[in-house]
Amino acid sequence: MGRPSKVQPTRHGSSRRDFFKRSGAGAIAVAATAPLLAEAAAPVRFEHGVASGDPLSDRVILWTRITPATARPALVLQYVIATDPALSQVVQRVSTKTNPGRDYTVKVDALGLKPGTTYYYRFSCEGVDSPVGRTKTLPTTGVGSLRMAVVSCSNHAYGYFNAYARIAARADLDLVMHLGDYIYEYGAGQYGTARTPEPAHEIVTLDDYRQRHAQYKRDADSQAMHRQHPLIAIWDDHETANNAFKTGAENHQPATEGAWAARVAAALQAYYEWMPVRPVDTANLRDNHRGFAYGDLAELLMLEERVNARSEQLTTAVHPTAFGAGFTTTDPGYGDPTRTLLGDAQEAWLVNRLRSTPAQWKLLGQGVMFAQLKAPGSNQATDPGLYFINSDQWDGYEPARNRLYAALQGNAAQAAVNNVVVLTGDIHSSWAADLHPNPYNPALYDKATGAGSLAVEFVGTSVSSPGIDTDTTGAVAGAIRFYNPHFKYVQLTRRGYMLVDVNRDRVVGEWWYVDTVASPSNVETFATVFEVRTGENRLRPSAQTPNRANPPALAP
Repeated sequence: MGRPSKVQPTRHGSSRRDFFKRSGAGAIAVAATAPLLAEAAAPVRFEHGVASGDPLSDRVILWTRITPATARPALVLQYVIATDPALSQVVQRVSTKTNPGRDYTVKVDALGLKPGTTYYYRFSCEGVDSPVGRTKTLPTTGVGSLRMAVVSCSNHAYGYFNAYARIAARADLDLVMHLGDYIYEYGAGQYGTARTPEPAHEIVTLDDYRQRHAQYKRDADSQAMHRQHPLIAIWDDHETANNAFKTGAENHQPATEGAWAARVAAALQAYYEWMPVRPVDTANLRDNHRGFAYGDLAELLMLEERVNARSEQLTTAVHPTAFGAGFTTTDPGYGDPTRTLLGDAQEAWLVNRLRSTPAQWKLLGQGVMFAQLKAPGSNQATDPGLYFINSDQWDGYEPARNRLYAALQGNAAQAAVNNVVVLTGDIHSSWAADLHPNPYNPALYDKATGAGSLAVEFVGTSVSSPGIDTDTTGAVAGAIRFYNPHFKYVQLTRRGYMLVDVNRDRVVGEWWYVDTVASPSNVETFATVFEVRTGENRLRPSAQTPNRANPPALAP
């Protein structure tokens, strides 16, 4: 939502489509740092760090990328896994290979590990060692808590990844959840000017996407985060192109950029090469929805909402509002139950997992806002209605959303589903909401007490992409809350991350902000916190959670 509406590779500056208007960053572009002379003389280099992800109770994906001094048909390397940072207590030592067909990336599924255990690992090739990484498997029994950072929208061109660095310094996290827009597809000057993207044009081909991923993985703050914590990630739209759907994207022009299917195939090949993510279906890489059982405490359900099944967004908004054109449920296509965001198979999978999981909490990791977001007509005297303003989020797929609400409510044949927390990225701003099919009706939802709410949503801000940076007084945020009673917190200007802390009694969401993305900085600020208690399905103000005592040592 709110990115450039249409970008030509040669154009500088960005157009704006809706009320999330973006202001350009005034930071100075910096040149890439040259490798150290000693590294340049080596036969191979580990320029892109190490990473781990998709942890299970007995395995985890380990990742790195080797840069050979000259092109090679194949490279043999080794990795070691140990239970201590010095790598003296070795549990595995394994050889593997890579080649230019996979862009010299290395991704192994390290099997045979113990549940709920912190491990340290390192890759080696031809006498050269990678940095040491730290990871953790998922627990199976006796689980009392889960503590994780939640991030999204890391736009290299728009600023520095200071939020990643702050997350890397937190030794007590179990994992990091990335909710998409891990990379951005735009060319130089099209969506941010703080740093110059590689390549400088909008990315379309496999080589383009590989270069962009490589640039992001060279970022020191990104490397630090990946080195210290396992990642559970989904993509949103910018891993392919803005406002993507199954058969196209707003920022894809077939006449000049080729077939959409070819672009998606290129983008996803690079994504799976460069990300510590385990493919769900190698015959259909577009589908990456999957679940992670954190013992019986929490089920993490990661949703694919872009390229596998999503129907095209509605584009016929005609109702003027205070924040641009809006929609009503009577507009053509809006009430069409065949329009989908998840697709039938994933929707059925999600409902089944919500109903059948033994976990205390169900955490949905997904890309676009689930809660309704409405704005008043631009002339309330003659048009007193409220209108949906963004058809790219769940508001644009109301029948599909209502089917999920019905699953939460239950019926004579199925019990209600409680303890659902939706975790969301995409919108470059911070929100906390109660969830109800019609929170605008006070007979159904009580904004003062939260009575009637079926679940809650925590929306995290971006790592670097801009929000409504002009809302310095909070007037826009205040107006949004006035017209949307289910929102308990709205902050539109600040960048950072969420900290989510889970135990048997409650899920707490904390918002942490960095002071700038215009330059490197280690300053962060705690902003606010809300919680949902077991069985209540509604938000309450809460208190900042303490750091865990004596966490496993960070990787050196």
